[in-house]
Amino acid sequence: MMSSHPQPERRMFIVGVAPDRREEYLELHRAVWPGVEQALSDAHITNYSIFAVGDILVGYWEYTGDDYEADMARLDADPLSKEWLTHTDPCQVRIVEERVPGALWQPLDEIWHLS
Repeated sequence: MMSSHPQPERRMFIVGVAPDRREEYLELHRAVWPGVEQALSDAHITNYSIFAVGDILVGYWEYTGDDYEADMARLDADPLSKEWLTHTDPCQVRIVEERVPGALWQPLDEIWHLS
């Protein structure tokens, strides 16, 4: 039977964490602010996970909306999300080629998927 809901868009990003700020970053994510989580949900982001290996962070989420750019612009403008980033961004370092100018988290290309 076909699903009436379209498949979500899968998005994956990579960034480094500064070794001297790794614990701070992990501590922040042990208690993500509820308002930040709500803003992400309101932007149609679901199944959001951040994985770590050493000083490399990989983020994965699924986008279920129909206007990604508009939802990301609204998320970027959210005052609480902006405040959250003033705590998390200083912990991060770009580790791959800059594909999105100015962004710490750089997107990864999906090359295979098994559903």
